Amino acid sequence: MRNGASKRGVNAMNVPRRTNVTKLSSTYIAEHEEKKQKAARRRRAVAVRLVVWSLLFAMFASALVYTLHSQAKAIDAKTAEQQKLKEQLAELKRKEKQLKEEMKKLHDDDYIAELARKKYYLSKDGEIIFVLPEK
Repeated sequence: MRNGASKRGVNAMNVPRRTNVTKLSSTYIAEHEEKKQKAARRRRAVAVRLVVWSLLFAMFASALVYTLHSQAKAIDAKTAEQQKLKEQLAELKRKEKQLKEEMKKLHDDDYIAELARKKYYLSKDGEIIFVLPEK
C-alpha cells in the first residue's frame, strides 16, 4: 500500500486495477441479488414504519402531557380560589354574627344611651365631658 491506496480496486496512480475474476451471470446470482434488494426494501419499509409510529406516539404523548399539565394548573387555581372563598365566607359569617349581636343591643335602651354618649358626646344632667386624645 503506497500513498494511501488500498489493495482493492485502485493502484498508486488511482487507476482501477484489473482483476482476474469474471462475473458470472446466472439465474442464481440474479435471484440472490433480487432477494437482497427485497430484504433491503423490507428493512427500509420497517424502519420508515417504526419512525412514523414513533412520531405518532411522541405527538400523542406530548398532547397527553400538555393536557394533564394544563388541567393540573387549572385544578390548582380552582383549589386556591376555593380556599380564598372559604376564608371570605368565614369572615362574612363572623361579621354577620357580630352585626346580629349589634342589632340585639340596639333594642336595649341602656346601650343606645351609652352609644349616644360615646359617639355624640351627650351627657346626663350635671355631667362634664372631658375628651382625651387617643393614643
